[in-house]
Amino acid sequence: MATHVYHKSLKLMGNRFQLSAVSESEAWAQEAIAAGIEEIQRIEKLLTTFSEDSETAFINRHAGIKPVVVSRETFDLIQRSIRISEITQGAFDITYGSVDKTLWNFDANMNQLPDAATAKKMSRLINYKNVLLDPTQNSVMLKEKGMRIGFGGIGKGYAAEKAKQIMKNKGVESGIVNASGDMTTWGLQPNGKPWTIGIANPNAKEKIFSYLNITDMAVATSGNYEKFILVNGKKYSHTINPRTGLPIRGIKSVTILSTNAEVADAMATPVMIMGIHAGLDMINQIHDLEAIVVDDEDKIFASKNIHFS
Repeated sequence: MATHVYHKSLKLMGNRFQLSAVSESEAWAQEAIAAGIEEIQRIEKLLTTFSEDSETAFINRHAGIKPVVVSRETFDLIQRSIRISEITQGAFDITYGSVDKTLWNFDANMNQLPDAATAKKMSRLINYKNVLLDPTQNSVMLKEKGMRIGFGGIGKGYAAEKAKQIMKNKGVESGIVNASGDMTTWGLQPNGKPWTIGIANPNAKEKIFSYLNITDMAVATSGNYEKFILVNGKKYSHTINPRTGLPIRGIKSVTILSTNAEVADAMATPVMIMGIHAGLDMINQIHDLEAIVVDDEDKIFASKNIHFS
């Protein structure tokens, strides 16, 4: 019997997910995909900031008050997030949720930047060093009142990785979990070739500027073409520099390749914040991590091991 790629797409965690499995049987593939979807829904309930019942909401509600005990899973994800903050010198920071939505909403009505002093003052609550962890209790405490954590920079990569694991455990030997462009792949296409991934052109996201052939790899892209504002003809990305509270300029998109979707997801934004040279310098020092950067002038920069068509 011939093998085919079977897909299912739906909105999860505020993003469009597509799960794909290679199989001879559509019914079996859809069953494995359903198990992957169930896993993403479970993680969404655990991490969402849109429900008062999630562990994230529980931690945020008790900011500056007391430590709260969470599941080992949430604790470990926070611990890994803090490790990434240390590696990126704070360019990645899950306490970014502390910046008030009144400062940045990136809607069509926003036509000026907040003044630098206000932004700086509001960003003072962004500080991963004020997330206090106790591994003996599995407890988390946000030191300052008003602090908030959120997993927008790492959550969908983590969910994609977990869904992939579930599908592999079900016997899926080849597949893709795609979380709005952050994707993890394993195995080969039905024709025996690696998966071909297109990298979106930052100036026209429905167009592709490059293709990569990958297997057992994850790819994540962070770009200012998804969400931005124009002020005096200049484009400002929705990516906020945690040090200043102001949006970054200079880079249109960053694509990260890694063996792990969670890591790829988490490292895309820091490279945008750190800037091309510091960002690529950091990537070049980390094993199993590569990056492709497109700047505002459409120049393409890549880490040292990248070879793309």
